[in-house]
Amino acid sequence: MTPEQVLAEFRDAQALLEGHFVLSSGLHSGVFLQKMAIFSDPVRTERLCKALAATITERFGPIDIVVSPAIGGIVPGYETARHLGARAIFVEREPGGPFTLRRGFSIPAGTRAVIVEDIVTTGLSARECLASLSGEAGEIVGAACLIDRSGGRGEIGLPLVTLVTLDIPAYPADALPPELAALPAVKPGSRVMKA
Repeated sequence: MTPEQVLAEFRDAQALLEGHFVLSSGLHSGVFLQKMAIFSDPVRTERLCKALAATITERFGPIDIVVSPAIGGIVPGYETARHLGARAIFVEREPGGPFTLRRGFSIPAGTRAVIVEDIVTTGLSARECLASLSGEAGEIVGAACLIDRSGGRGEIGLPLVTLVTLDIPAYPADALPPELAALPAVKPGSRVMKA
């Protein structure tokens, strides 16, 4: 799947939005990728995740386990794992705390795992996911996402493969360009902002 085809999937699903958005990272942007408009369509999700699985295999070889950060990474993680013939697990936050593997999930010795994210903006969720796996015996070989909107600048601590790399500017609230500051801000993401 080419980057143009991936972006066409987002446009066709009305998942590529323009306006003034507060991202989960707290940064502001004129573009928002509403991935749930993708993930609510199983056929579209399958096409994208099948392509991501092929990209993962090409870069990292066989994978035994896909681990994703809850909640946003669960659907693409599961669907990508299905195409890899791998197990799908996820990390989730303890109330008020960091990500952790729960529900009996583990990455046993001798297994090869990859972190699968939906969209990378700063890489924070993937970094937190990776940090939560530090005590696991298996090998975390890399990370993958559908779209890297950081222009390749999102730091994860692992090699990252993606279907599309975009350089979509994101700004701190106190450094908005005038055209963005003139629009009302909307927070369509799921992560609760801290005051």
